[in-house]
Amino acid sequence: MKHLTQEQRYKIDCMLGSNYTQKEIATKLKVHASTISREIHRNSDKRSSLYKAQLAQHKYERRKKRKSHVIHFTNPQKELVKLLLSKGYSPEQIKGRMKKERVPMVSHETIYLWIWSCKQHGGNLHLYLRRNGRKHVKRGALTAGRGFIKNRIDIDERPDIVDSKSRVGDLEIDTIIGRNHKGAILTINDRLTGKVWIRNLSGKEAAPLAEMTIKVLSNYKDDIHTITADNGKEFAHHQRIASELDINFYFCKPYHSWERGANENTNGLIRQYIPKKTDFANISDDFIQTIEDILNNRPRKRLGYLTPN
Repeated sequence: MKHLTQEQRYKIDCMLGSNYTQKEIATKLKVHASTISREIHRNSDKRSSLYKAQLAQHKYERRKKRKSHVIHFTNPQKELVKLLLSKGYSPEQIKGRMKKERVPMVSHETIYLWIWSCKQHGGNLHLYLRRNGRKHVKRGALTAGRGFIKNRIDIDERPDIVDSKSRVGDLEIDTIIGRNHKGAILTINDRLTGKVWIRNLSGKEAAPLAEMTIKVLSNYKDDIHTITADNGKEFAHHQRIASELDINFYFCKPYHSWERGANENTNGLIRQYIPKKTDFANISDDFIQTIEDILNNRPRKRLGYLTPN
């Protein structure tokens, strides 16, 4: 974009004093009419609405001086990015958190470009990314194991306030299954804050899942309102959970995983630490707790780069 010169500003001042229209001024100066309109709007005296060349030039120079300069990707910044990537931060979270802490940092696009450049030269920084560069494949009709659940309450009956994500205490629940369908991990997340609870399960049966859910959430009983699940048979004891915690339990429509979008995303974050085909027999409770602590203390873009905690 070509900026107006000081000489052009004096010409605008004179022509406005001679009752030239903005279109006529633009023609004389050989610029677009919107350029003249924007110049007059931005640089006129806010009290009198009069355009004066000297004041206009002063305002232009002041804005130019205050304008942030290009931040170069320095070696110290690269070392900081490496450290935060190793802690599970995404490039967008790195940029957002550094901006919040007023630490100079390049854009997240620049960080991504640097990561892929490192990969082309044999680096392994891309392995810290959530999907390691793999394309995301949505779960769909291939999902199996769904059956009829007695006395289920459909998501259509869930209060609208849950959709608005305007209060703490509306939860989503799911399980992650281990290699060869052995072992399971319970995941529960709050829709508003993203806070997550993760626990090892002995299996995918409904009874131990209900027992663990009640145990995990009992300390939060006064703060939770609803839980939403998919139609897996492991949630067959939903009425017991609802009764013990004094909440309402709802079910998504079959194969509508996007109705629990926050939980699907949470499970994706956990898979960063526990990849598919992992043998859950080797996953300790301490390791599960470590993952939970990491996720609950990681800044989130939708929270203004605050953490769920």
